[in-house]
Amino acid sequence: MFVSLWLQKIFFMIDTMGIKITTAGRSKLSEINFDNLPFGKYFTDHMLEADYEDGEWKSVDIKPYQPLLLEPSLAALHYGQSIFEGIKAYRNANGEAFIFRPHDNFKRFNISAERMEMPRIPEEIFIEGMRQLINLDKNWIPAREDYSLYIRPLMFASDCVIGVRPSENYKFLILLSPTGPYYSAPMKIYVEEKYTRAAPGGVGFAKNAGNYAGSMHATATAKRQGYDQVLWTDAFEHKWLQEVGTMNVFFIFGNKAVTPSLDEGTILEGVTRDSAITILKDMGLTVEERKINIDELTDAYKAGKLTEVFGTGTAATISPIKELKYEDFVMHFDTDKWKVAPQLKKTVTDIREGRAEDRFGWMVKI
Repeated sequence: MFVSLWLQKIFFMIDTMGIKITTAGRSKLSEINFDNLPFGKYFTDHMLEADYEDGEWKSVDIKPYQPLLLEPSLAALHYGQSIFEGIKAYRNANGEAFIFRPHDNFKRFNISAERMEMPRIPEEIFIEGMRQLINLDKNWIPAREDYSLYIRPLMFASDCVIGVRPSENYKFLILLSPTGPYYSAPMKIYVEEKYTRAAPGGVGFAKNAGNYAGSMHATATAKRQGYDQVLWTDAFEHKWLQEVGTMNVFFIFGNKAVTPSLDEGTILEGVTRDSAITILKDMGLTVEERKINIDELTDAYKAGKLTEVFGTGTAATISPIKELKYEDFVMHFDTDKWKVAPQLKKTVTDIREGRAEDRFGWMVKI
């Protein structure tokens, strides 16, 4: 009864707000090679667009995917007031489409908005607008294992004024992109000793554009040394571990999984991270969310107690790490002998793709 009344309220608000749908005259779907889907390169036929003006959200449209007309004085270009999310939709064996935990991303999006002094996006735009958009382009969801439809909601300041202050106007978009696996092989990670991603009191917990812009030089430097990403450390001692560039990180010590704590606000609260914690506990492991020092990690490796290291993220899913380098010390891992990360990935993937029961209520049907 409660769910029914809630849905009636949502649909009433949508009708009041009026999501206008304009369909594309011709689909690009036949032009896409689904055997070669680089992450974030191809986009579906439609997108959602909404504007925040005069203190309210208006002009909510689903329209053909198209360029935006922007002025050079656009505030977001100058001052970086921009946030986004990453979500995925999957198709099960019966062809039904589901979104993985979109309400958690909706909650995190508004946490980022508050930190960046931006307006909240209403649930009837974020969730219901997303549902209608995906329903329109659901044929773009790849029907194969480890493939998905990546969903990118974003909001940016749209004032056309140069001046350091929160914008009065904003644009919200949702884009859809079919994608294959983000990382196709185990990763090599460089433990960052010089540059800083986030500090207490900063914006490390918010999914804002500036966090990623600030990470690019360190990541590019690591890649020139043969590494895929960096594992960030704290801003003061460069000893306390935070997160990998595109993922949260987990360390397996026997029957115990340790992941860096969120308490200092320097780490993104990953939806896949939370899912991994739930499943790891369900697998019988002890999970600790706490501060972890690089010296603890290297000592455990030397003693043979550190057995697995992997990342978790919307794009990355569960990604094994085969090598960690800290200063001149390199830790190598034989991923072929792992048991925890492969079982975790299989469980998450089976739930997402409908081969296992959704015992946690994570999948939202289109």
